[in-house]
Amino acid sequence: MKQPPNIRYEYFIKKVVDFEEVWGLYNDGWATGQNEEGNTIIPLFPKEEFAEACAKNEWSECKAKPIDLNDFVDKWLTGMKNDGIKPSIFPTDDDTAVVKIDVILKDLEVELENY
Repeated sequence: MKQPPNIRYEYFIKKVVDFEEVWGLYNDGWATGQNEEGNTIIPLFPKEEFAEACAKNEWSECKAKPIDLNDFVDKWLTGMKNDGIKPSIFPTDDDTAVVKIDVILKDLEVELENY
């Protein structure tokens, strides 16, 4: 969690492919926030522990919940792109990597080729 956003992003890609799941925060709906530009973002994590560590402040009522990697690729990312929602990859108290959905899809496809 102390690594810079680009390193956390690379870790995210590798781990979600390894474990075939992405983690988010959920409480009667998925946790969202806003970035500096006013875009809606959804925090996404490579492991349950990292999601739980961010379940504080406005997300204190949320619990870590897994998302199947296939659903994430086939449904979530397309839906987020259509709705204009940005993925906030592995956020911490200090920063996050907000990566374009097409880049995430490409990076996941490349990593999946290793399996």
